[in-house]
Amino acid sequence: MASRAETSFGPDADAKAAAPLAERFRPQSLGEVIGQQHLLGEDMPLRIAFESGQPHSCILWGPPGVGKTTIARLMASSFDAHFITISAVLGGVKDIREAVEQASIWQGQGRRTIMFVDEVHRFNKSQQDAFLPHVESGLFTFIGATTENPSFEVNSALLSRAVVYVLQPLGDEDLKQIIAKVLAERALPAIESIAPEAVDQLVAYADGDARRLLNTLESLDVAGRREKNGGRVAVTGAWLLKVLGQQMRRYDKGGEQFYDTISALHKSVRGSDPDAALYWLVRMLDGGAEPKYMARRLIRMASEDIGLADPRALRLALDAAEVYERLGSPEGELALAECVIYLAVAPKSNAAYKAFNEARAFVKKDGTRPVPLHLRNAPTKLMKALDYGKNYRYAHDEEDGFAAGESYLPEGMAAPGFYRPVPRGLEIRIADKLAELKSKNDKKP
Repeated sequence: MASRAETSFGPDADAKAAAPLAERFRPQSLGEVIGQQHLLGEDMPLRIAFESGQPHSCILWGPPGVGKTTIARLMASSFDAHFITISAVLGGVKDIREAVEQASIWQGQGRRTIMFVDEVHRFNKSQQDAFLPHVESGLFTFIGATTENPSFEVNSALLSRAVVYVLQPLGDEDLKQIIAKVLAERALPAIESIAPEAVDQLVAYADGDARRLLNTLESLDVAGRREKNGGRVAVTGAWLLKVLGQQMRRYDKGGEQFYDTISALHKSVRGSDPDAALYWLVRMLDGGAEPKYMARRLIRMASEDIGLADPRALRLALDAAEVYERLGSPEGELALAECVIYLAVAPKSNAAYKAFNEARAFVKKDGTRPVPLHLRNAPTKLMKALDYGKNYRYAHDEEDGFAAGESYLPEGMAAPGFYRPVPRGLEIRIADKLAELKSKNDKKP
């Protein structure tokens, strides 16, 4: 069964000693929690909720290893509530039904129940809906944990009945505090000490995830025992790299973090900051993002944010994609880096992007206007007899290759002005050209 009921959090001594380090160092009180002070500090929202004595349904949204489960357990302990856990990865409607039955039993004995649903975003709509009547009736307090944006992954009915708390990745000082605590309590029998540079490497490797940090420390202890055979290791940066190897940073290639990072890259290019753009590009590549996907995004940026202010940008983006196709990783990634720097420093214009969207919106709501006769194709005698193409002025035969006063829009349609060049890059010259042509049209209507 995927659900698990707990009435206390204090495992016996033997079980505690055998538990993973991350479980042994799980905080047993609010005072032991490291990080999340924007929620748990004095006069902060969750601290107030704990002190009120009145539990309320909530969604804990944040990346892995930041304390979502810990906070839920502490809430149950603080309110002396029966704690039931359901994993949405393994559970289903049957597990929800059994958990509801347990909550009903405890309610009959006058005790509250907190229903904790881990990875709640993995439940489908009908499974999430199964909680609604029991949340409304007060049978239990619902707490959901998710690494994904609840606006998209939690159905609106359930979301409207819960407060969303956003948990942040732990900061460097928070993670260093955890390392110091583990060492102070001598929880790693094979580790004598950890050098400052190794601490910095561990913090970077953990990437804001306390569970990942503790699991890594446990792995180092196992490696130390094998190496020293009963002795203790002084962990240096070199030894750490030897043990961990070239492991990648945590990166969720399909979730919220992925889209946040690509958004940061796009906005850095748009904001003309080559250093920031290069940083986010490398972050994504380092985290395992598909370089071909990155190349496609660069092509989109060249079209959307640079456009005709520098038409070379689109060609350069296409070339970078082709270079990567031929060279692959890691050599081809240099072409992507060159491209992202060029896009960042290029003059910016979204005039073509806006013009296209305005034209598309106009056509969608406008009627189907007929093509004017003088613009129609006339490949047959019948079409010519019907005046298809009649009085069309061939621009190449006109002065300066421009048929001044000619109209190319449907009859009766005012000039919509979709395209409005910006005063940057090549579009300065384009604007001058359009002004010149307009002047000629005005002189010869």
